[in-house]
Amino acid sequence: MTAKVAVIVGSLRKDSVNRSFTQALAKLARPKLDLQIVEIGDLPLYNQDLEGDLPAPVVRFKQQIESADAVLFVTPEFNRSFSAALKNAIEWGSRPWGKNSWAGKPGAIVGATLGAVGTAAAQSQLRSVASAVGVALTAQPEVYLSYREGLIVDGEITDASFAGLLEDFAAKFADWIARLRQPALSF
Repeated sequence: MTAKVAVIVGSLRKDSVNRSFTQALAKLARPKLDLQIVEIGDLPLYNQDLEGDLPAPVVRFKQQIESADAVLFVTPEFNRSFSAALKNAIEWGSRPWGKNSWAGKPGAIVGATLGAVGTAAAQSQLRSVASAVGVALTAQPEVYLSYREGLIVDGEITDASFAGLLEDFAAKFADWIARLRQPALSF
């Protein structure tokens, strides 16, 4: 069975490296995973005053997260951390109190950057925040992409070894989702 995965891309730029990476990963992940980007650019800045009557983009966002089998965070790295847009989305998903859309959701983190460290610092910090809101993150394999021109052409990964790593990631993430969706044994 194909797992439906809500993908949160932490870069708002239309032609971002992470959006391009997500689209290429989505092709490689089929049929194990159905990766669907959930837009976050229209979410207002988190403000607890808005919780009484949630803005329409927040309602849409929370519904998309809740209807997915899992979540995948695709993060850029800005100033050794993940983006404010991604943090804002996480805040809205965890609120209002008692209506946490992330709780118990299987998840994973990947990311791409033009820099040499390939989002390692951003992923480390994001891992802490995602765990705090109840996302059940898989730990392996880790994917830190140091993007270079020509790696993704026409939505396809051109490096066979990297494509193999991503196929392995998709298979293991699908296994993680399936494992967490199994009913608990009762004694």
